[in-house]
Amino acid sequence: MSLLLIVLLPFIGALLPALMIRAGRNACATGTFVTTLLAFVGLMSHAPALFRGDVIHASWEWLPGLGLNVNFFLDGLGFFFAGLILGIGLLIIVYARYYLSKDDPMGSFYTYLLLFQGAMVGIVLSDNILLLLIFWELTSLSSFLLIGYWKHLPEGRQGARMALTVTGGGGLAMIAGMLILGDIAGSYDLTVILQSGEQIQASPYYLTALVLILVGCFTKSAQFPFHFWLPHAMAAPTPVSAYLHSATMVKAGLFLMARLWPVLSGTDEWFYIVATTGLVTMLLGAFIALFKDDLKGLLAYSTVSHLGLVTMLFGFGTPMAATAAVFHILNHATFKAALFMNAGIVDHEAGTRDIRRLGGLMNLMPVTATLAMIASASMAGLPLLNGFLSKEMMLHEAAHTEWAGQGWVLASIATLAACFSVAYSFRYVAHVFWGKVRDDYPHRPHDPPVGMWLPPAVLVALVILIGLFPDTLAGPIVALVSRAVTGGQVLDYHLAQWHGFTAALGMSVIAIGVGTLMIRAYPKVRALWQAGPHPQAKRVFDELITAIVGLAQGITHGLHNGSMQRYLALMLAAMLLVGFAVFHGSTHALGERVLVPATPVAVVGWILLMGSCAAVVVMHQRRLQALVVVGVIGLIVSIGFVYLSAPDLALTQISVEVVTVILMLLALNFLPKRSPRESAAPRRWRDALLALAAGGGVGGAAWAVLTRDAETLSGYYLEQAVPGGGGTNVVNVILVDFRGFDTFGEIIVLGIAALAIFALLDGLMTSAAGHRLQAWQPDQARAADRHPMMLAVATRVMLPLALMVGFYVFLRGHNVPGGGFIAGLVVAVALIVQYMASGFGWAAQRMKVDYHALIGVGVLIAAATGLGSLVVGYPFLTSTAWHLDLPLIGELHIASAMFFDTGVFLVVVGATMLALANLSRVGRYAEHLLVNREPMDVDPSRVVPATGEH
Repeated sequence: MSLLLIVLLPFIGALLPALMIRAGRNACATGTFVTTLLAFVGLMSHAPALFRGDVIHASWEWLPGLGLNVNFFLDGLGFFFAGLILGIGLLIIVYARYYLSKDDPMGSFYTYLLLFQGAMVGIVLSDNILLLLIFWELTSLSSFLLIGYWKHLPEGRQGARMALTVTGGGGLAMIAGMLILGDIAGSYDLTVILQSGEQIQASPYYLTALVLILVGCFTKSAQFPFHFWLPHAMAAPTPVSAYLHSATMVKAGLFLMARLWPVLSGTDEWFYIVATTGLVTMLLGAFIALFKDDLKGLLAYSTVSHLGLVTMLFGFGTPMAATAAVFHILNHATFKAALFMNAGIVDHEAGTRDIRRLGGLMNLMPVTATLAMIASASMAGLPLLNGFLSKEMMLHEAAHTEWAGQGWVLASIATLAACFSVAYSFRYVAHVFWGKVRDDYPHRPHDPPVGMWLPPAVLVALVILIGLFPDTLAGPIVALVSRAVTGGQVLDYHLAQWHGFTAALGMSVIAIGVGTLMIRAYPKVRALWQAGPHPQAKRVFDELITAIVGLAQGITHGLHNGSMQRYLALMLAAMLLVGFAVFHGSTHALGERVLVPATPVAVVGWILLMGSCAAVVVMHQRRLQALVVVGVIGLIVSIGFVYLSAPDLALTQISVEVVTVILMLLALNFLPKRSPRESAAPRRWRDALLALAAGGGVGGAAWAVLTRDAETLSGYYLEQAVPGGGGTNVVNVILVDFRGFDTFGEIIVLGIAALAIFALLDGLMTSAAGHRLQAWQPDQARAADRHPMMLAVATRVMLPLALMVGFYVFLRGHNVPGGGFIAGLVVAVALIVQYMASGFGWAAQRMKVDYHALIGVGVLIAAATGLGSLVVGYPFLTSTAWHLDLPLIGELHIASAMFFDTGVFLVVVGATMLALANLSRVGRYAEHLLVNREPMDVDPSRVVPATGEH
């Protein structure tokens, strides 16, 4: 099965639960199970090749210019983690079917679970670090949905927010670190980066990249001081907790440390940061777990401790320690998933997870108790079980590793952490299942249905089998994964229960003995703990978040006071400072390009343009006159385009000016004709200085460009317009062919802007703003003859001619000045004139076109044109041309870009007319209020004119 399909299957399958829940809970769970099973089987189909030493690759170009491609690869490490994710995922799906109550929306749960599963599989199979980062953030988002699944619980919502804040913040740091790493290696592909170890460690940016990446790993894997979010994520349903702690989420950080181990490890920085963090986390998590009374809380902190153990082993930087870490990841996944599901069974059947309210469950829940004892014994590291094997390997590596030149530091602290590990493991069993049967359980406990105890039983069976036959069952996979982690190094080791009388065995005996004594004297041990200080990481987090929010609010309220002038002044000042800093830090020389003498016509045009701009500044308070002068500026710019032989731009500029001025006049109808002077003299001087500085900067940049020779793309466009785009109008070919994707985005933006105008103006008449509109009074007398007969007759006669001109401009656009955009504006102007001459009511009754649909159809036609090229194997929006010989007509030139231009034309007409129609509706509404003094029907789907001619 393709690697891409393995990654996509969970995402595709996420659609099934929401649909199949209608067929029942069993159908919903079955659909989810089959989806994961298919991905698991597809993964296992690659196992023979991997054990032969092959590495599976799959690659698709996406954004090669940015180095972002859909590259996947499957080696031993990816196979191991993907197997855990999908394999344990199958058990979690079965368990969740019986755990969730009938009131829980099972379809949503399984949808979130599959999204989370797909994101995790994407992380472990990605060969591109940018793609990996996308999946990394998807795990944070999907885990947020899972942790907050019981959104009616405050602790569920808070746990989800905390997890997203911590892991999301760490993810941002990791993005920066990964970008630096890719820049050092010269590639964003992991297979390239993994071959660049010496180059990366020799870089001066190695430490920066290392710290940033480790922040992302530590936050995701709950390492100190970021460990606090994981216990609060226990507000999620138990299937989520079991999945998070055993095979996903928290294992993502461990995976990335293992993946980058060949290029980042082996330095003092790596050792002291990673090993020390893991050591502290292991000890702290084990210590806190011993005193937790909530079953899931105890297991959560035990997970924190074991994650620290694995992190410490990776931090040692030796191949044997990395092998021990890999083995413990496998063992921890088996016993921890079993224990979390076991805790869920106790909660589900007894009605509580509080250890203080439990005890004596052995007689009432014998199956559950047996599974718990075996899994807890493995977690404690007792002989004959798999947990003992990897714990012994950890103690052996700790005993033979020096920290700051001292050999006893790691050994003693690791042994102390192992003591607490034994103690909390024994407490889970002794205080929950042993002792006398109580008569005050919230519910009468009993063993659950087979669907709930079978999944943990499968894992407990693996705990026993791997413990008894480690070299046979776990040896091959551990060797395969270890070679992938260590860069292909072959190690001489033997997985077995007995290695003789070693230091590790002595440390293990001490841990078991001391842990047993702690449980026997637990009341005294707990009293000592309660007498000491208890700093709460959650309280620190809450206070930190409160301080950050307060700081953000202070900055926001200080800067955002509702003044557009202040916003623009700050933005301009910031841009000027950045520009000045760059200019000041660079060397400069005058341009040597010979200037072209200015002709009298150009000088006159420049004087008129400068004078008009100055007039707008002086007359800006008189809005109507300022708008007229703005139209004059547009006309002068159009003449400039004609002077510079750019008729396409001139036609576009004139058309845009006409439409803009008309729409602005309609909008200004509801505003005072003069704007009050709101700025004091100091602010006006500030604005003047900023304007002069910004204008001078832009003028200087333009001068620098004009006085220097530079190669542009214009030559390429001129040469390729006909052979590449099939048209002689280079401007139009650029818009619909070379830069067609840009144009496609622009018409979408234009359509969105028109819909936004519709929504805003529709709300004007139906919201509180409508009350203000009812009190509106025109400040000037209205004309008696609003629609002169001659104007109405002339425009109606000219309408067919104007539409024909628009059609002509559209057809000729690919070879001579014109095109869909200009034609759309011409047709829009022709229609606007009808509204002006005869009134909105008259025109709307005859123009029965849904402008919303017109915009949508235009976008769809443009998209279909682009997709058509994909169907025949060319990039999106690649154009082609045909030459047809038709009887009587002769040779006809047709380009596929014409269909794209049709979409542009429809969007331009629809957007312009939608804006006009809604401004006119507001005008009709206001006129109706003035005449009738009562609201009118404002249903946007109906056209009810206030009077026949308004």
